[in-house]
Amino acid sequence: MMAPKLILTGFMATGKSVVARACARALGWRLIDCDALIAERAGRPIAEIFEQFGEAHFRMLERELIKEIAAERRRCPQCRNPLPAVIATGGGALVDPRNFAALSRAGVIVCLTARPEVIARRIGPAAASRPMLTAGGKPLRERMAELLETRREAYARAAISLDASDLTISQAAAAVVAAFAAHGRKSWAISA
Repeated sequence: MMAPKLILTGFMATGKSVVARACARALGWRLIDCDALIAERAGRPIAEIFEQFGEAHFRMLERELIKEIAAERRRCPQCRNPLPAVIATGGGALVDPRNFAALSRAGVIVCLTARPEVIARRIGPAAASRPMLTAGGKPLRERMAELLETRREAYARAAISLDASDLTISQAAAAVVAAFAAHGRKSWAISA
């Protein structure tokens, strides 16, 4: 039996990392933040990976990590039950069908969404440090709309979709955990 994995995905600034942290705390589960782990393993920030090696290299690192995470079979040393985890993916991870296949076999994928104006407000001045937003030198709103459209199909494949536009982090985490529980994996224990 595989451990339950609650997988958060969605466009940048929808709250994947912060909501994943809050979900992990609420459930008492491990947190795996894909972008943070990639940056840690590479010894440099994501923006620098994009700048020095390009998007294709980053996506390869992301694909390898997701394959590793999805196949993980860690068990509790005391009870030997599979160890659950909350996973935050990068915003473009699901676009790769291999990532989607691996993650959907590993757990329940929840896509966080937000209205474009909310995303733009949350990104704010940090837009310049987001490699996917600066590509092509287009205005922020135009580039966001372009990326959202190219990822729409990938995000639509998630088992659960949740609009976090008007939710606090704790409200979004509570809604994610409730939706995950309702999605129901009878063999998985949702309590810590």
